[in-house]
Amino acid sequence: MKRNALLLLLSIGALLIHGYHPFAEDAEIYLPGIEKILHPELFPFGAEFFQSHAHLTLFPNLIAASVRITHLPLEVALFFWQLLSIFLLLLAGWELSGKCFTDAKARWAGVGLLAALLTLPVAGTGLYILDQYLNPRNLTAFATIFAIAKVLDKKYGQAALFLAFAGVLHPLMPVFALSYCILLVLMERFDPAFAALAALLPFGTNFGTPTPAYHQVALSHSYFYLTRWAWYEWLGGLAPIAILWWFSRVARARQWRNLELLCRALVVYQLIYTAAALVLSIPARFEGLGLLQPMRSLYLLYILLVLLGGGLLAEYLLKNQLWRWLVLFVPLCAGMFVAQRALFPASAHVEWPGAAPRNPWVQAFDWARENTPRDAIFALDPRFMNIPGEDENGFRDIAQRSRLADEVKDSGAVSMFPPLAETWLRQVQALRGWRNFQTQDFRHLQDQYGVSWAVLQVPGIPGLECPYRNDAVLVCKLKP
Repeated sequence: MKRNALLLLLSIGALLIHGYHPFAEDAEIYLPGIEKILHPELFPFGAEFFQSHAHLTLFPNLIAASVRITHLPLEVALFFWQLLSIFLLLLAGWELSGKCFTDAKARWAGVGLLAALLTLPVAGTGLYILDQYLNPRNLTAFATIFAIAKVLDKKYGQAALFLAFAGVLHPLMPVFALSYCILLVLMERFDPAFAALAALLPFGTNFGTPTPAYHQVALSHSYFYLTRWAWYEWLGGLAPIAILWWFSRVARARQWRNLELLCRALVVYQLIYTAAALVLSIPARFEGLGLLQPMRSLYLLYILLVLLGGGLLAEYLLKNQLWRWLVLFVPLCAGMFVAQRALFPASAHVEWPGAAPRNPWVQAFDWARENTPRDAIFALDPRFMNIPGEDENGFRDIAQRSRLADEVKDSGAVSMFPPLAETWLRQVQALRGWRNFQTQDFRHLQDQYGVSWAVLQVPGIPGLECPYRNDAVLVCKLKP
């Protein structure tokens, strides 16, 4: 009980350090699926851009069921699920570190470092260890770490259950954990060179030749393709391999068998996935396979690197010296806090459920939810989520209204589901030249897509009726 209480306090501290933004970034893809289950009449237009994800996972069903059972508002349920996902990841980290270190200090250093670095970017993958909003990755992370711990205990049935749970919530990320678990088993029993073949299992599928529309999407998602990474992203992808090799040498010298096995397997695992990423990045005919995102293997590697690295820091550096712990963790936590404030400068650091939003875009989206018909179709700047001050807040998930496709998050859906590419491209092209739109351009959107409302930046466009206005945004009704 004491351990769980401390882990809960650590989870609350992590949330306060890294912030909470329930409707930001990929929440625009995941939350509408929950809202659609709770209110089927929502999103009569454009639902395919989030339903493609929703149909492959039980994540929206799980969250929607929790809302119905508890009768909590969705915002409150999301907050508690986010806090639970942090707690479970730290609990899983505690369990796994116990397989490698007997000293409690090393275990607490590992989970403490993990809590301090939750929003550490994972090289060039576009991922954090754990996002500042609830999504399926947050809930699969703990399950994959528990699965690895069970493999070390040779409890393969329990490991399979954890992987199955992760698999029904996210169709891709648990594949990396599965291949790593297989690699652990084979490296312990057979020659490592043979065992490395296990990591290639997820890449035997052919997705065909990409269309021109999909090619346009692919160009905007450089993190899919290793050859388009910047030098510092390459460093973030390759340096951990060298660090883990060094960890394995240290573990061998100390006869920490499980730690050595985990690190050696991670080295082989990442080398194989890096080779696969290079193969899929170089020939143009493999562009359509980019959606497999083999370098997202780094997600699992980073979690384990931080967890095991924290344990080794305690063993060799931190020891029982409180001042050393403070010198490490205080600047680290402060730096992560400052970095997160810089990412969301126009929003509260922790967006508590029920609190009035500070962000003017969110205020406008809230007004749209309360004052427009549920079947309304909106038009926005196709890159509205990248506008300074918008803080990457989603429109669908906040306003709970349909909109035309955008170039930021909907393109991410297209990158994973190529059949959406043509529909996406037509809608995005209809919004080209948005900054110079006039009333006749909105009339064209009305005729073509049934658009009835628009969200514009101040000062707006003469001739439009705009019942809502703040310092940054207007919500305008288009005349029939």
